Amino acid sequence: MQKAEQTYHWGTDRPFNDYSSYIKRTFGERVQKLSLNAGFTCPNRDGTKGVKGCTYCNNLSFNPAYCKPRKSVTQQLKEGAEFFERKGKSQKYLGYFQAYTNTYAELSLLKELYEEALAYPGVQGLVISTRPDCLKPETLDYIASLAKEHYISLEFGMESFNDKTLVNINRCHTVQETKNAIINASGRGIHVGGHMVLGLPGDDVETILGFASEISALPIELLKLHHLQIVTGSTMYKQYQEDPDFVDLFSVESYCDLLVKFMERLRPDIIIERFTAEAPKDILIAPKWGLKNFEFTNVLESRLHKDGSYQGKNYSLSA
Repeated sequence: MQKAEQTYHWGTDRPFNDYSSYIKRTFGERVQKLSLNAGFTCPNRDGTKGVKGCTYCNNLSFNPAYCKPRKSVTQQLKEGAEFFERKGKSQKYLGYFQAYTNTYAELSLLKELYEEALAYPGVQGLVISTRPDCLKPETLDYIASLAKEHYISLEFGMESFNDKTLVNINRCHTVQETKNAIINASGRGIHVGGHMVLGLPGDDVETILGFASEISALPIELLKLHHLQIVTGSTMYKQYQEDPDFVDLFSVESYCDLLVKFMERLRPDIIIERFTAEAPKDILIAPKWGLKNFEFTNVLESRLHKDGSYQGKNYSLSA
């Protein structure tokens, strides 16, 4: 179907405020994230708050092959950059501290790792993935100091705004801790982002749609949305083996239905980084859509155009 001839107030004809356009506006060109595994853990893995981590989690589902904690940050960045250069995509980079909780260490170690990444040729800044309950005031102050000279994005794993769901998935933090962390990090030059897993057990469609309003009320600049996937090596995989009906997994059609309504309620200035996750085929159990991330985004975008829908369409009504 032909795209609607409409330019939205974020300056493109895409019916959502997309991340790639935001990056080009910010840097003037394409900038590639290079994932890093610096050997961190999480407080719900090491026994501080819990063990075994989040029930849906297997970090292999998003860690590239070159990301091994036995390798230095510099070596991982070098291998990641070479991978994209071989594809003819030599460019500037963001060091992406992705695996586990990347502020969960002594400040001296964090300084060493972050500054090693920032010193690598072509690196313009950092994206730091963390939990809302793992950001000490002195660490936040240090990150804010980096943001005075570099692009720094702090990505909080929010996952759900339902406390019962957070307990059930062994997340070991509360919704209020999420809100407090986002508020504390805002207004300091840091690009504050959030990550949500849509479709967790206990979060039905109406509950998820309510999350859009809660997110919109927070000082969030960037948002990642992922549909729930069942992957091997996770506690949820064992639960799924015992009872496949314990969770309702989205089809492509039902996820599109949800996202259209979700996006309409979402604050229009929030940048959408992605709508789906793409777990490796060898560990993905369900749902198996057979679509790459960009292919699903194309399906969703066509649906939004067809319906005359767009991000924030009903925001003023739901705020």
